[in-house]
Amino acid sequence: MNPIIDEKSLKILKHLQIDASMSVDELAEQVNLSRNACWRRVKVLEDAGVITKRVAILNPESLGLGLMVYALIRDSEHNPEWVEQLRAVVEDTPEIVSAHRMSGDLDYVLRMRVRSVADYDRIYQKLIQQIALSSISASFVMENIKETTALPIK
Repeated sequence: MNPIIDEKSLKILKHLQIDASMSVDELAEQVNLSRNACWRRVKVLEDAGVITKRVAILNPESLGLGLMVYALIRDSEHNPEWVEQLRAVVEDTPEIVSAHRMSGDLDYVLRMRVRSVADYDRIYQKLIQQIALSSISASFVMENIKETTALPIK
């Protein structure tokens, strides 16, 4: 574990994962520190790269992006040029909200937020036009049982 992360810092991180919009005063009260001590700890955590950003988490359904899709990809070439093409397409496609290179049978998993199956098909067509793929398979999420951005801090 990172040496700057002690029990007080862990408490700060737990609270910020739940609500990063709370004021320093509120946070300090929650973790039993003075305002200045709390602010300094948050600043150290940010400077060390433990806290990488603070964002608003949006409700995808309220924005018409209620369909989550996992696209499972096997690449056809396994070379650096192909990977750079994939990275460029992923970066250029806002509907792809995460992309991961995998071990095992699959090469890549893309997670997308789209409006509909037709919207996914548009992205699929873009992918196969821009990148040579060995195979691509999509799975549509039927129910979110658990989805969180919070890391399991003990």
